[in-house]
Amino acid sequence: MLKYQQIANEIEKYIEDNKLQQGDKLPVLETLMSQFEASKSTIIKALDLLERKGVVFQVRGSGIFVRRHKRKGYISLLSNQGFKENLEDFHVTSEVIELEVRKPTEEAAANLNIGRDEDVYYVKRVRYINGQTLCLEESFYNKSIITYLNSEIVSESIFDYIKEGLGLKVGFSDMYLQVDKLSEEEAGYLGLKAGSPKLCVETIFHLTNGQPFDFSKVTYNYEQSQFFVQANSSFL
Repeated sequence: MLKYQQIANEIEKYIEDNKLQQGDKLPVLETLMSQFEASKSTIIKALDLLERKGVVFQVRGSGIFVRRHKRKGYISLLSNQGFKENLEDFHVTSEVIELEVRKPTEEAAANLNIGRDEDVYYVKRVRYINGQTLCLEESFYNKSIITYLNSEIVSESIFDYIKEGLGLKVGFSDMYLQVDKLSEEEAGYLGLKAGSPKLCVETIFHLTNGQPFDFSKVTYNYEQSQFFVQANSSFL
């Protein structure tokens, strides 16, 4: 973890531990530089990261302020770090249905920008929140980048392993949403009736160098899923 990311985590923990509310002011830039023994550019990068996450907002000439806390149990549609970080107050578990090395489908190969003859890790799992089915997840990982996966890793947070175990830097993602009805197979995994509504989210995750490494399809249980979007001025 880079220093500015560590500082961002510590500032966020400070906000939570002190139960700061929307509009509460944080220490000025110079104070943060002294407190964390960091350069101005490092603190600015930490604050920019927190602003993108919706934790703080900055007003030129006035200071740094706490932004409204997100509601618990809601999954960010703008996050590219996996949804487990949005559900840290909940018990999130996984049941691994399939884990194997195979050739990609035509769709997966196109989204990962690889050939049909290259290898991918195929992962199929059901995710649970506090024991209730949250979603069915199918993912294709470019094996030349994600060089190793096993059932233990896949049962936990794959993104934690990618960042901490493999030392890779996750960059941006492209997301596509579709509302449809559950197939028999999907309904069976989610414990719902076929034909029930579903939200299907397809995402292509890239490293910071722009290289795609993961193409995922997540089908959410409509009874358990709640989402939020925090928009900054750059989106308006």
